[in-house]
Amino acid sequence: MSNLYEILAHNRIFVQEKQALPFQTIRYPETKIVILTCMDTQIPELLPKALGFRNEDAEVIQNAGAVVSHPSGSILRNILLAICKLKAKEVYVIGHHECGLANFRSADDSESVRQFGVSDPYMQTLSDAGIDLDGWLSGFSSMEESIAYSVSMIRSHPLFPESVLVHGLVIHPVTGWLDVIVEGKHIQQKEGVSALLNAEAAPLDATIERGK
Repeated sequence: MSNLYEILAHNRIFVQEKQALPFQTIRYPETKIVILTCMDTQIPELLPKALGFRNEDAEVIQNAGAVVSHPSGSILRNILLAICKLKAKEVYVIGHHECGLANFRSADDSESVRQFGVSDPYMQTLSDAGIDLDGWLSGFSSMEESIAYSVSMIRSHPLFPESVLVHGLVIHPVTGWLDVIVEGKHIQQKEGVSALLNAEAAPLDATIERGK
């Protein structure tokens, strides 16, 4: 049964009582920060408070696992647009411990897709079209490695500005403790697209104390 009418009923009261007024913000964040984080339900409230941000302090993009998996995908597009429109100076990729995408097996989700009525011929059509469905649906084994990889994907994009820093962090979903995985550093002068695509994220000095 749909929740649509219950939602609409609540919405009409919300509008009539002008409950949206406390949520009004400036259009362009003053801190010039873009955050890519997970779509987990607890993140929208936890993360801003753990970082000491208000709603208007950063542009927040949410995606499963805070993963950047493709150089021409919508996530990187959104990050680049935020930089162009908001003049952002820093990008934060923030995953979280106990993420549902960690150690996720694509075979489990493939079976879930079939249970929704998607037949094997359609699955085979995707495979014949060159789409690696298992790879597309798979998760990751290490949150830290996934964050570092996403940071590298962002930094190495040919359109990504050299002046913008990219940091990688992981937040604990219970305590809110932040661990820094990759410290943002200015990338070297471009030597061509091929060199840029092979750039690796610079690891943070191992001496930084990590939370438990």
